Amino acid sequence: MLGKILYPTDFSDVAVKAFQFVKQLRECGVEEVVILHVIDKRSIDALAIYTDRDFLRIEQEWESEVMKQIMPMEEELKGLGFKVKVRIERDVPFTDILKVEEEENVSVIVIGSHGKSNVKEMLLGSVSEKVVRKARKPVLVVKR
Repeated sequence: MLGKILYPTDFSDVAVKAFQFVKQLRECGVEEVVILHVIDKRSIDALAIYTDRDFLRIEQEWESEVMKQIMPMEEELKGLGFKVKVRIERDVPFTDILKVEEEENVSVIVIGSHGKSNVKEMLLGSVSEKVVRKARKPVLVVKR
């Protein structure tokens, strides 16, 4: 039985497609969805080094933009009868996905096959590939 699912999103086209699958899982007995967005700490560190703007303000603005994108998804899922939990983390995406998998004790992870940086993924391996290899729970990978 799929009681609780983890939906990591980077708001890419494939992540949006994965969200459509998440909504359909209500019919399979899913009761709760954990929406996760990981702000890549490597990007934050780079901003801190290469900008003279107020670093904390940049981080707050970034989190505010993330919440603007998550709120409609949260409301839509609640309207379909899901219990929803939102988590915004700051770390390396695939390690945080695995950490949240354990902390939330999810039944399955629903993730898009490719994120926003396709060239990087082709050369270094994608976040979804690392999650598939290292996750303890089943992973549903949604292709383009």
